[in-house]
Amino acid sequence: MAGPGQPMKVESDFGSGVARALSLLTLLAVLSVLGATGWLFVIYPDTDGPASDVEEVHVQVSEGTTLRQLANELKSEGVIKDAKVWSLYMRMRGLDRHLRQGKVRFRVPMTPEEAARHATTRLGRIQVRILIPEGFSRFEIGQRLEEYGVCDADDFLDATEDASLLASYGVEAHDAEGYLFPDTYEFDDDTKPRRVVERMLANWTRKHEEIQQQYADELSALKGWTTHDLVTLASIVEKEAAVPAERSRIAGVFWNRLRSRRFLPRRRLQADPTVQYGCVAVPEAAPSCADYDGQITRAMLDDRENPYNTYRHSGLPPGPISNPGRAALAAVIDPEEHDYFYFVARGGGQHHFSKTLRQHNIAVRRNGQK
Repeated sequence: MAGPGQPMKVESDFGSGVARALSLLTLLAVLSVLGATGWLFVIYPDTDGPASDVEEVHVQVSEGTTLRQLANELKSEGVIKDAKVWSLYMRMRGLDRHLRQGKVRFRVPMTPEEAARHATTRLGRIQVRILIPEGFSRFEIGQRLEEYGVCDADDFLDATEDASLLASYGVEAHDAEGYLFPDTYEFDDDTKPRRVVERMLANWTRKHEEIQQQYADELSALKGWTTHDLVTLASIVEKEAAVPAERSRIAGVFWNRLRSRRFLPRRRLQADPTVQYGCVAVPEAAPSCADYDGQITRAMLDDRENPYNTYRHSGLPPGPISNPGRAALAAVIDPEEHDYFYFVARGGGQHHFSKTLRQHNIAVRRNGQK
C-alpha cells in the first residue's frame, strides 16, 4: 500500500503483454523468412562449381524489364525451376530493384542465390576479349567492336568525335584517329561507346608518356613538330610497313622526302594509304572516290580534291590515317638514317628501297608494279 501523500501504483500487464506480442511477431517473421529460404534451397539442388560442359545462356535485361518478366525468361531457358519461387526469393532479399541491365550471363541450371547474384552483380557480365591491330583506322575499329557485340559502330564513331572527351585527354584534333591505342582489350558486352574510347585514349596516354621518357633527347631535337604531327606520320608508317623490321627505314624515307631539296615534287609523301583513307573518311570531297572498292586507281592518285592525297598535296595530310602502335611512333621519333627516297613492294610484305628515281623505276618494273 502507498504511504501518505504517495500516488497509488497500479499493477498492469498491458505494457509487458505488448512487448511479448511484438517479440512473438518478430520471431514468427524471422522464422517465416528462414523457412521460405530454406524451402527454396530444398527444392533447388546445390549447383555451385559448374562442370566444364554446363550450358550458358545470355539474357537481355532492358531498362523496362520487370522481375516477373526476367523470372519467366530464366524459367523458359532452364536456369531456374520456378519463376514465382525465384521472384519471391528476390523480393525477400531486396534484390528486385537491383537488376543488372544489358546482356546477362547465366548457367543452366542455377540455384536461386546463384541466379540472383548473376542478375544483380558483375558476376553476370559478359566479357569480350578483342584485339585491335596496329594500323586499324577508327572506322575499322568500330566495325570490329560491332562484330564482337561490344557496341554499335556508328555510336563508337560518334564517341570518337566527342570534343569534351578529346579535350580531357589532351587530343587537339576533331576526332580520336591516331590516339585509339592498338592493344588487346576486355570489354563488358554492350559497353557504352564513350567508355570504349576512354579506355583506348587512356592507354595511349600511358604509352605516350613512356615514349616521351625514353626518347626525351630525340623529341627535343624535333623542334616545330607537334605530337599530332608525329602521330600523323607514324600512322602512315604503320600502314606502309607490313614487316616490323622495316618501320624505321620507311620512317627514314618519309623524313627524307619532307626535308630534302633533292626529292621532287618537294615535300610530297606520295603514300597510297593516305589516298585510300580520304576515300573512307571524306568520300564526298573527292570525285574519284565515288566507286571506291578498296583498290587504288590512277584517278584517285590524280585527284586534288581529296585532302588526304599526298601525291597532290605537300606535307602531312590533315590528320592521322590509322592508329599506330608504339613501334611506329618510336620509328618516327628515332628513324633509320639513310639516303633512300623510294620504296616498292617486292612480295612477302617486304620492300625494295632506292636512292634515285631511276633506280626506283627499275625496281618497279622488276617487281611487276605499274
